[in-house]
Amino acid sequence: MTTLKPIIFSSSKTDINENLTAAEMGKLWATYMGNSMSKCILNYFLQHVEDPNIKILLENALQLSTEFLQTTEEIFKRENFPIPKGFTEEEDLNASAPRLFQDEYYIHYLKYVGKAGMSIYNIALPLVYRRDVEDFFMYCMESTMALMKQIKNLLMNKGLISKPPIIPIPDKVEFIQNDFLNGFFGDVRPLHALEITHLYDNIENNVTSKALIMAFSQVVKSEKIRKLFIKGKDFTHQHIEKYMAKLHNEDLPTPSYLDHLVTKSTFAPFSDKLMLFHKMDMFAMKIRAFGNSEAVNGRHDIGFMYTKSLINLASFVEDAAKIMVENGWMEQPPFAVERNKLANAD
Repeated sequence: MTTLKPIIFSSSKTDINENLTAAEMGKLWATYMGNSMSKCILNYFLQHVEDPNIKILLENALQLSTEFLQTTEEIFKRENFPIPKGFTEEEDLNASAPRLFQDEYYIHYLKYVGKAGMSIYNIALPLVYRRDVEDFFMYCMESTMALMKQIKNLLMNKGLISKPPIIPIPDKVEFIQNDFLNGFFGDVRPLHALEITHLYDNIENNVTSKALIMAFSQVVKSEKIRKLFIKGKDFTHQHIEKYMAKLHNEDLPTPSYLDHLVTKSTFAPFSDKLMLFHKMDMFAMKIRAFGNSEAVNGRHDIGFMYTKSLINLASFVEDAAKIMVENGWMEQPPFAVERNKLANAD
């Protein structure tokens, strides 16, 4: 392993006494909100899990969520930053609700939310400068990666997932031809490795997301939110079918649906607020994932497909946000100073 040469500074420019930047505030706030929600969900999962190895995985995830919450709260308290309300077991969890998911779903779910957590920490690390915040997000990233390794090992050990497709090693270095971007007309080239990677990843995310929103639609109390969840479930299913078709057309395998891992229960283990926030937040995360997919895509047909998916997701997130605001559930992240308002104050 390569060891980087140390750079010696005469004084530290990232002292713990520095004020938090907008990036540090924003990412700490998002980390608190997400992990307060995760604690409720993981505590519920642990009420029903039977498989001993999956139970250990859930306990490890809960330990991390608890640690992340405590550290975030400590930083906020030092800065006199108001602790977000987030989600609590008293208001947002009904731990006595019947089982809503089979044990296998818990592993897929942890992979799903683990990716989202790593996305937050990965983006935060280059943008945070204060030493304690940087150390915290480094720990979040490393520990979530360690958990992800356990998740993947358990999925493979139990035969619950197939690896991304195998494709041939190229015979030689080649350069792109004029038909590289074709997708609707003319000669359409095969998918390249990065396109396959992101199609596989989007299918994997979406089959987990579909099962979750389907379960939420069964138990949510608000009819308005139920209709929105059903709308989200339907377009998620359509997305999955389109992504699968791209791989199947080239005789490549895809992840399988997880719908069968949702039970028939209609008793809500979580508040409507938590379930709506969860799907709004995860769909917002998927918008970022589609952006990454678009960035490496080279075929017009796939680009058009992702664009339509983005429109569906953006519409859902906006509708969900409106309901959150209507119900007084939407917490406000830290804002910049409204200078025009101050200038016009009497």
